[in-house]
Amino acid sequence: MEKRSGIVGFTGTFRECISDIKEGSKVVFTGSVAVCTPFIELLAYTVRDKGFDMLYVPRADANEARKIKEIANIGYSVVDEKGDPKKPDAIVVLGGLAMPKFGCAPEDVIQMIETLSGEKKPKIVGVSFMNIFERAGWDKKLNFDTLMDTTMEVVVK
Repeated sequence: MEKRSGIVGFTGTFRECISDIKEGSKVVFTGSVAVCTPFIELLAYTVRDKGFDMLYVPRADANEARKIKEIANIGYSVVDEKGDPKKPDAIVVLGGLAMPKFGCAPEDVIQMIETLSGEKKPKIVGVSFMNIFERAGWDKKLNFDTLMDTTMEVVVK
């Protein structure tokens, strides 16, 4: 286990977690509505040079899959354009899904992974804050290939 800090530590760790995913692959992010979306967009920006076909599946509902695209002078954003999340090379599960107010049941995520994967075995990456996957018991229910966790600290002066 290696510890890093700050935004660069967060984004750099994610980049390393999916460094084995080849250029042009399909990467599907799933997370809670609104809470996870900005983090997904930041992580998409982090791997902008990989040529990934990136999609966002809100609350593990594959029917709502939307494309993630670069918008000039803005960055990477989830856009209101449907996309096909089937047969991904990697699925990135954000911890907001494990939060009672914002998420869904872990079984919903497991079902989504199975449905999207088909015969393919995508890499499953968990991205969480404040050990939410462990606190909610998801680390025992989902078969993460990699699980990264970030701790945030706020100081008001």
